Amino acid sequence: MIIKVDEKIAEAAVLGGAFYGGGGGGDYREGLRYARLALELGEVHIIDVGSISPERYVATASIIGAPAAREKYVLPSHMIRAVELLMDNIDVPLDGLITGENGGLSSVNGWIQSAILGIPIIDAPGNGRAHPTGVMGSLGLHKIPDYVSIQAAVGGDKKAGRYVELVIQGSLEKVDKIIREASVQAGGMIAVARNPITVDYLKEHAAVGALSKAIEVGRIFQKHLGEPLKIAQEVTKLINGKIIDEGMVEYVLLETKGGYDIGKLIINGKHDKYEITFWNEYMTVEDSNSRRIASFPDLIVTLSAESGLPITSAEIKKNDKIILIICPKENILLGAGVKDPQLLLQIENIVGKKII
Repeated sequence: MIIKVDEKIAEAAVLGGAFYGGGGGGDYREGLRYARLALELGEVHIIDVGSISPERYVATASIIGAPAAREKYVLPSHMIRAVELLMDNIDVPLDGLITGENGGLSSVNGWIQSAILGIPIIDAPGNGRAHPTGVMGSLGLHKIPDYVSIQAAVGGDKKAGRYVELVIQGSLEKVDKIIREASVQAGGMIAVARNPITVDYLKEHAAVGALSKAIEVGRIFQKHLGEPLKIAQEVTKLINGKIIDEGMVEYVLLETKGGYDIGKLIINGKHDKYEITFWNEYMTVEDSNSRRIASFPDLIVTLSAESGLPITSAEIKKNDKIILIICPKENILLGAGVKDPQLLLQIENIVGKKII
């Protein structure tokens, strides 16, 4: 399968990606801007893993950081530079790029680089939904003994004295922490290219087909634009999800710490009151009796009840009218990273809720 991306497919990828962002995954408006820019700069082709030889190498393109950061500054040139830096520091050719996750911005990670450098996008994201840490989207590489990660990162405003450019190698979890700190120094977000792997490894550990799934969901948004409840009904039917309630946001607490957006919100629904915690992405949702309704990596989504479009944790605010949706993890294409209980345990220390 080879898909030549046009503007309609690009929009579907962004809108469906925003849904699978589950509160994170970046701003869909930026995703639309970057996707359209990629198509202006060149051609973007999405290919399935079966269309590329198993011994070929693929790398992950991503943008790391806190979406609510006020001084975030990532340019298309930073994204291209990160891939070029990675290519200059590895001894294998890159024959494909993947995104680390689905999201309003994340689903089109790598597209600008693909258009300029002529490297195709592989339909096998590191994860089929968005997640907070780089390790969660790193395809289980952290479980390989003595694995050495290599990552290139670029971002920040030179005029503000925040420009950062680095290439780093080391244990995956240590490198992930350093890259996260680099995003803080760059103003909140940074473009990253990382961890070349074989297509053979990719097939076994990625969320194969998750980009196509985002496009499929996005087409529902396109078909029913302006019909919030219809979008919610049709999407949940497609993915075997569930509409929990409709209501108004009563309270939002958001803090940007260590390169992440962390906090909680209270939704006053028609049938009950709900508390949602987030660590970039929504992590838990509970009813007024503290009964757990969903826990990451289950997908928890807030749709605007006015536009029908997904709202992220970085932008949701008091008095927003929303539709609350969940989808069990069993019904989502997931990568190896978010299937590791040890990585999921990190969430408990951040949001103060039991996950495992």
